Amino acid sequence: MPATLRRLYFARFGFALAWALVMFPTAGHLGPLAATLLVLYPVFDVAAAVADARASRSRLLHVNIAVSSLAAIGLAVAVTSGIPAVLRVWGAWAVVAGLVQLVVAVTRRGMAGQWPMILSGGISVLAGASFLAGASADDPTLTGVIGYAIPGAIFFLISAIRLGRVVPATTGQRV
Repeated sequence: MPATLRRLYFARFGFALAWALVMFPTAGHLGPLAATLLVLYPVFDVAAAVADARASRSRLLHVNIAVSSLAAIGLAVAVTSGIPAVLRVWGAWAVVAGLVQLVVAVTRRGMAGQWPMILSGGISVLAGASFLAGASADDPTLTGVIGYAIPGAIFFLISAIRLGRVVPATTGQRV
């Protein structure tokens, strides 16, 4: 499973970084490209959770699949209502998905590369709360969601690198 997680974490790093770079110039307003990108992010999370669940057989990841699916649907609706609605949906998703990520990473803590995932899950919960609060600001913006994706990408990269430091499963030793 570490090799599968490593590939998945590298893919999640690449996606989140590319997503943030494309989202950055569109974050000033909620146009068609920004709306598409906002819905695409949790859709990618669904695909990643499905791949992880297949590899690890973790039932808890099915909660993440459901939550991220609902977030994608919620964001598709919220983008028609404006940035505050988007931030509320994104914030609720970040809180719940962060809790799931935290619990999954804690159950895997004996495996290399999980401490960044534990930190990422906790930070996601806090970021989600800030998105919920930010939705009530006088002039809410989408720049915070970019700030959410970049640290997540970095945590996935660190975890992927750490997972690569494990010798094949026959010995289970670290190098």
